[in-house]
Amino acid sequence: MTPERAAERPDLAPLIDHALLDPHQGVEAIHRCCDEARHFGFAGVCVASRWLGVARERLPVGGPVKLVGVVAFPFGAIPPAIKRAEAEWAAAAGADELDVVPDFGALADGDGGAVLDDLAAITDLGLPVKVILEVGRIDPEALGLLVEICIDAGARYLKTGSGFGPPVSVDQVARLVALARGRAAVKASGGIADLEQALALVAAGASRLGTSRGVALMQALRAGA
Repeated sequence: MTPERAAERPDLAPLIDHALLDPHQGVEAIHRCCDEARHFGFAGVCVASRWLGVARERLPVGGPVKLVGVVAFPFGAIPPAIKRAEAEWAAAAGADELDVVPDFGALADGDGGAVLDDLAAITDLGLPVKVILEVGRIDPEALGLLVEICIDAGARYLKTGSGFGPPVSVDQVARLVALARGRAAVKASGGIADLEQALALVAAGASRLGTSRGVALMQALRAGA
């Protein structure tokens, strides 16, 4: 790679939400994830509610690395009151941001009002909210409706997926950017396999990348791979 080509590549570190959502990991892995995020200067660390307290102790409050908690992850199929309670618990545990799975069942039944109320009850807490849309599993009409609901509810980001569905694609990011029309940012997440894919997602309009491969991406970026 030429020096000119390398210089054109953006620094991915400030865009990465370093995710550790594998339920078979424990305290040591959470500590390592937080330490890696601080070392590389990642945007955030994304963990399950179970681990927010542990991660908060490792990440200075008010520091550059945000603590991101997931709510109703990964399927969203819990009652609204419980979803709101989890969001409140996450906020009390020190989360700076929330990645929330909406009520896909209500969306499938055409009850957009229930989806809106569900999300608005969480955005009302005052933390930045990213809504996980599972773009690869929703038909275009329903996706357009869900995007409008998310924006009306006050979501800051539209997130492509949870990682439990199809891998994210450039087309998915471009679609969300077009639907958002500048009213919300886009987070690409799910199966980001290598540096070239990550750079392509950013070029398509993603301003956050949710991935468990943040360290490998940074190593590849710095090596000029």
